[in-house]
Amino acid sequence: MIDRSVYIVYNITTSTKLFTFTNQNSEKKEMRILLVMICWPFTLFCQNTIGFPEVINYTNNVYNAGLQNWDIGQDKNGIMYFANNEGLLSFDGINWTLYPLPNKTVVRSVEVGKDNRIYVGGQDELGYFMPSSNGRLQYYSLTNLIPAKDKSFGDVWDIVSLNNSLFFRSANKIFQLSNGSIHGFNAPFEWSFMGMSNNKLYAHDLNDGLFLFENNKWNPVGSKNELPSNDPVTSILSFTNDKAILTTLKNGMFNLSKDGITPASSVNNSTFKSDRIYAATVINQERMALATNTRGVYITDLSGSITQSFSKAEHLQDNNVLSIFYDAQGNLWLGLNNGIDFIAYNSAIKHIRPLLQDGPGYTAIVHNNQLYTGTSNGVFAVKFQLLQDLSFSKGNFIPVAGTNGQSWSLAEINNILLLGHHEGAFEIKGETAQKISSQPGFWNFAGLSNLLSNTIVAGNYKGLLFFDYANGNFKQTGQVPGFNESSRFVAIDKKERIWVSHPFHGVHKIIKAPNGNFTVKTYTNKNGLPSLLNNHVYKIINDVVVATEKGIYVYNEVKDLFEPSEFYRELLGDQSIRYLKQDGAGNIWFIHEKQLGVVDRSEKQSKIIYLPELNDKMLSGFEFIYSINQQNILLGGENGFYLINFDKYKKQLPQLNVQIRHVRIIDNNDSLLYGGYAKNLNENNPQEKQNIPEISNNWKTIHFDFSTPLYGMLSNLQYSYYLKEFDNNWSEWSKRAEKEYTNLPAGEYTFQVKVRNNLGNESPVAQYSFVVLPPWYKTVWANLFYFLVAVSIFYYVYRIQHKKFQEQQKKYEKEQRNLLYIHELELNKSESELMMLRNEKMEAEINIKNSELASSAMHLVKKGELLTKIKADLTHTIKRLKDENAIVELRKMIRSLTEDGRVDEEWDNFAKHFDTVNRDFVVHLKEKHPGITSNELKLCAYLRMNLSTKEIAQLMNISVRGVEISRYRLRKKLGITSEVGLFDYLIEIK
Repeated sequence: MIDRSVYIVYNITTSTKLFTFTNQNSEKKEMRILLVMICWPFTLFCQNTIGFPEVINYTNNVYNAGLQNWDIGQDKNGIMYFANNEGLLSFDGINWTLYPLPNKTVVRSVEVGKDNRIYVGGQDELGYFMPSSNGRLQYYSLTNLIPAKDKSFGDVWDIVSLNNSLFFRSANKIFQLSNGSIHGFNAPFEWSFMGMSNNKLYAHDLNDGLFLFENNKWNPVGSKNELPSNDPVTSILSFTNDKAILTTLKNGMFNLSKDGITPASSVNNSTFKSDRIYAATVINQERMALATNTRGVYITDLSGSITQSFSKAEHLQDNNVLSIFYDAQGNLWLGLNNGIDFIAYNSAIKHIRPLLQDGPGYTAIVHNNQLYTGTSNGVFAVKFQLLQDLSFSKGNFIPVAGTNGQSWSLAEINNILLLGHHEGAFEIKGETAQKISSQPGFWNFAGLSNLLSNTIVAGNYKGLLFFDYANGNFKQTGQVPGFNESSRFVAIDKKERIWVSHPFHGVHKIIKAPNGNFTVKTYTNKNGLPSLLNNHVYKIINDVVVATEKGIYVYNEVKDLFEPSEFYRELLGDQSIRYLKQDGAGNIWFIHEKQLGVVDRSEKQSKIIYLPELNDKMLSGFEFIYSINQQNILLGGENGFYLINFDKYKKQLPQLNVQIRHVRIIDNNDSLLYGGYAKNLNENNPQEKQNIPEISNNWKTIHFDFSTPLYGMLSNLQYSYYLKEFDNNWSEWSKRAEKEYTNLPAGEYTFQVKVRNNLGNESPVAQYSFVVLPPWYKTVWANLFYFLVAVSIFYYVYRIQHKKFQEQQKKYEKEQRNLLYIHELELNKSESELMMLRNEKMEAEINIKNSELASSAMHLVKKGELLTKIKADLTHTIKRLKDENAIVELRKMIRSLTEDGRVDEEWDNFAKHFDTVNRDFVVHLKEKHPGITSNELKLCAYLRMNLSTKEIAQLMNISVRGVEISRYRLRKKLGITSEVGLFDYLIEIK
């Protein structure tokens, strides 16, 4: 039986106290001590950092190749290459591809040359890979350049590029490839290593030490060479122009300078000797990574002091690390004896797992330079160094005595650390906890005042409790009567009103009156909240807000109800929010479903940043965020905690570059159309026109794979694609890194893809063009055949139709002639009848006009006769009168009657009327005989009317003899011969 009242366990290596237990005569305490004793060897070995980056394990079942991976390389586009037991293995972040050597041997070494070729070395084989015409890597052997006597050279373990030459190391030979030829250098005893340092090429011989390649030969290094015999050098790491560090397999580290080689004075050299350094790489000017055969990877400074280590305890697959590589993004790749591991060394997010538990993390706080973490197994504490990123602080978590069980919250009030626990309320001092209340189930603690407050509000399983602190002791002073809601979510506003929310019972406002009485009012969907369920109250930017299923709501004190917040709605919309937390810089962290985001308010314009790396890793329903500063944000997870260096996270902006990695056409079998490499390896050259493939219409599906080799940020990436001439617009952003198109119609297409990260940055567009050929029945030759067939058919049909048409035309013409003849007969008959009718009508009209004209003429004749008689009577009267005045007047009257002005006027009217009847006879007569006089016109008109000579004489007021003379003269003037009658001539004028 153990009787001591206190048990203290020390780390005998560092003399630091690990665990302290108080004796409660409990079987549980003895079990915990037993667990500590079991785990003691791991804690005594060394202190590691409290935080670790994500480690991703790739087993051989994942990459589908051999177990062992001997060397690692990376090209300019970020594609990773591994020298694997079964060939060259490549990885682009999405796809693993194996390229076996022709002789199917192990690939021991890989190097991406300055000419962008991927050089590899195997067993009795060396050569390079470069793209074929379809973009797939194709192997080209160089062994044909090696003399026959040297072709049995064994494994090629190292490949180094220097200037315009490539060097290949086997145990007995170092081959130099230069200007298309290979020259070999024999080993003094056995070449065990070859590598570069400060742009100089070194090689190590097991017997004769280190050599430097100068002036096309190998020369021993320096006068001082303290490298032990039969111990191979495993790496040369350059840090300054005149100093480098050598690692050996069995004897640790050595310094290489212009003076020679001397042992490094590292406190861990004995460790390195026992663990055997198999490979190493430079991380930065202050750090290097050592890969060992038995203890995984050590991260050390230049003096060899271990700052961090990775082994199976930190989730490596295997402690035997054959190769190590520091990639372009600052992350580590490990080629293991059994698989491949990726360490997101440069990640801004680290994983913290307190000792002895792998359960969820509920709460954490920094108090008195110690980090306390509350878990389902109790509280654990660790001291940390004053570093910007606390994840690099070294230390071992130790359990806080008396806290075993579910720990809900940690709070510091007036420099006092309080613990809300399933079994009660505790005050923590150092590594021990003292119970201040035995009432079970404390969720949280908060000071009632924003300033120093001796009154503490505690959320309990069954309501709110109050504590007063005086003289170093806590005293429970009461609770809110009648309020029994589980008070896990508590916020206190500026007026010291207490707000409590329950996920199923609404939001409660609790006010303490001056007389000590409490009033409780409950707010539900009847008071502005969108629902009775899933409302969580928080204090953000000194305001009480409620996270709901429809966004963030704020309290309107005037209306005494809740309403949507315009500030949050502009940023977050009305999406459901489960958790809110304000950090020291004013940024607002939030959790939407299982996604973590932050409203970054560090600039004038607030913006939303999501952290997809932590999606689904948070403890659902018990989310927790604690801000130490902008380099250290703690997040509770399903397995421990995550520390976010937010400043670093925002500054990590690697260049985005999406690559189309594979294009396959699929039917019953797959066919690789494009293997992911441009003509010039590692260069994003545009696709050349002569390399635009033409795809037969028989292939039903074309499949595109694309990726972005940002290995530590793959979860942050989203892709959008667009097929020109087919899609109407770019697709929605998604994490899917492939796309298929089925049954594309014939035509020319260009597939385009781009990538963006969670900070909103987009990459340039990558594209691939191709042509889908029409089916055979739509080809040019088929169309020409169709054309010829159509022309032949058309011509045949045309001939038949033409012949038929000619026969029909003849028949038709005959019928038409008959019809035309009949029609003409009918037409003639109709025209004759019509003409007859017209003539009859015209004749009737002419008769009428002639009758009117004759009547007019007779009127003129009668008038003339009357005037003649009057003149005769007046003349006779004059003869009998003797009155001279009367005689004068009568003669005036006779002269008046003789004047022809009135007659001329009547003649003009007669002429117009005559022309109307006789179709402009007068006009035509004047046109034909311009010299004809007016009296002659009258005579012609009277003659055409067929008046007698006497009537004409009467009308013209001349004698009958005068008329005859006038007719004679008219004939001569009109040029009428004696054979033609004057009437006949005049009647013909029309």
